[in-house]
Amino acid sequence: MKKWYAEEYEWHIEVVGFLRGDRTERYCRNGEEIGDTYTCTYGCPVNADGQGICSKVMTVLFPIMEAVRSGGDLTNVGGSSKYCKEVVCPDGNVIFRVTAKKLGNENFYKGKFYQP
Repeated sequence: MKKWYAEEYEWHIEVVGFLRGDRTERYCRNGEEIGDTYTCTYGCPVNADGQGICSKVMTVLFPIMEAVRSGGDLTNVGGSSKYCKEVVCPDGNVIFRVTAKKLGNENFYKGKFYQP
C-alpha cells in the first residue's frame, strides 16, 4: 500500500461499555474490553497491537465517518458533540465512543485530489 493523501480527519474509537453484563465472553468474538482503543484516518481502525476492529462494527462506523467527512454534525444524529457519538455494535453487545479529530488537511474532493 502506498498512502499518498493526507486525510482530513483522524478517528479514535474506544470501548466504553457493554449491554449484556460486565464482559464479552460468549457475546463478542473480537474479545473487546472496556478501555480498548482503535485509531485510523481512512482505513479500518486498529489497536496498539495492530489488531483490527470488528468488521461488523465497521458497518456502523463507516456511515458516521462519511457524514463527518461531508461536513455533518453528529449532534444531529444523537452525538454528544459535533465530532463524537456513541454506537452499539450490530450484535448488541459492545458500546463504542467514536471521536473525530480534524487534522487541518484539505478535503479529498474540494481539494481536487480526486481525478476520475
